[in-house]
Amino acid sequence: MKRFFAFLVFLLLLAGAAWFAEQWNWAQPGPSPSYKVVLVAPGDHVSTIAQNLQDGGVVSSATLFRLGLRLRTLQGTLKAGEYGFPAHVSMADVQGILSSGKSIQYKLTAAEGLTSEMIFKIVADDPVLTGDAGWTPPEGSLLPETYLFTRGTTRAQMLGRMMKARDALLEQLWRERPPGLPYKTPNDAVVLASIVEKETAIPAERRHVAAVFVNRLKLGMKLQSDPTIIYDVTRGYPLGRGIRESELTRASPHNTYFIAGLPPTPICNPGKDSLAAVLDPATSNDLYFVANGQGGHVFSATMEAQNRNVALWRKVEQARKPQLSGAQLRK
Repeated sequence: MKRFFAFLVFLLLLAGAAWFAEQWNWAQPGPSPSYKVVLVAPGDHVSTIAQNLQDGGVVSSATLFRLGLRLRTLQGTLKAGEYGFPAHVSMADVQGILSSGKSIQYKLTAAEGLTSEMIFKIVADDPVLTGDAGWTPPEGSLLPETYLFTRGTTRAQMLGRMMKARDALLEQLWRERPPGLPYKTPNDAVVLASIVEKETAIPAERRHVAAVFVNRLKLGMKLQSDPTIIYDVTRGYPLGRGIRESELTRASPHNTYFIAGLPPTPICNPGKDSLAAVLDPATSNDLYFVANGQGGHVFSATMEAQNRNVALWRKVEQARKPQLSGAQLRK
């Protein structure tokens, strides 16, 4: 009888030691000396996840990790995703990270004023996105923005997100627009917003620039926007030179020096500020603007004032030109 009790005590001590050892191991700092990333694919079994963690050096033993989950009935808490684990993370913290569902997020930035072809290329070239991007979306149908995504997102899904974001914003702005704007459809507003986007990079100016173009549309004046010419020449890429007289007078589709009213399509993908500007332009009688030599523009309501402003701009341009040597002047 004494031997039985002694054996029972031994088993209890052994079980207690094993319990304490497991508890210590569960909370003990892990083996990894640096940050590690492990992917948990949808449908992965717990044993696969544990083995991947061991192979990645995040946990010391896949078996002990599985045992720890089973003892705590946590097997069903692990979620698919791509996770980052700090150095020497414990098994307890590994389980917490895997159950949080907070996958690593990546960024993709499409800048305001890029064409759909340019944004399509950014999406197609992203090394984390997967799958075929499909077809280039229509011009002006994407919302330039910085988008967060997780591994496994497809290129088609990313382009779809950009289109849905543009549609949602445009719907809201169109619904809240003031009366009297010269647009028949929301797409008309996108067309003008794309011109405003290319005319100024200063957010504070966009509503004023929009007001100039709105005033011109109401009066039946041509918009006479240089970026519309450049779009037909380069499809939105930098021209790298001045606009030629022949290009000003050419009957190209988007040339607002030649055509009246709005071009047939946007010339880029306008950002939030430009879309908001054309659907809530500033109150102004101005019909003209020209660069002021400081990165912005000076506005005017009459041709006489515009001519004076243009003359001042020409002086600024002339002063900025490098002085030519005598030999250069003679060439």
